[in-house]
Amino acid sequence: MTSVLKRVIFWDFPRASWQYDVIVVGILAFIFLTPREIFKDQPKAQSIVLVQTDTPGVEVFYLEPKQLVGVTESERFQQVAQMLERRDGKKLQLYKLTPLLDAEKETTGFMAYTRVVK
Repeated sequence: MTSVLKRVIFWDFPRASWQYDVIVVGILAFIFLTPREIFKDQPKAQSIVLVQTDTPGVEVFYLEPKQLVGVTESERFQQVAQMLERRDGKKLQLYKLTPLLDAEKETTGFMAYTRVVK
């Protein structure tokens, strides 16, 4: 029994043998059939984050730059306005969009300033 267990742990079977195939099928079954909850692997949260502000009626959002990949600078404002138009049951109007730049002048994100429309 210990020799069989030792051979399975160290995968000591010649390729194309039935034992080798059983181990491969077991590994593939584990990979594809294990629920993601077991490893706490959840989908990434949306890349738009509400930033806390002190101004009533104004909501500020941080957007990751990947949200606007392929969008030209002239279309950027309209695209963000559509993304944020209705959020949490509120109708929002975008009035300012500011890119965030690092020391090398690379865009690291965007700040979107909105007003709640009544």
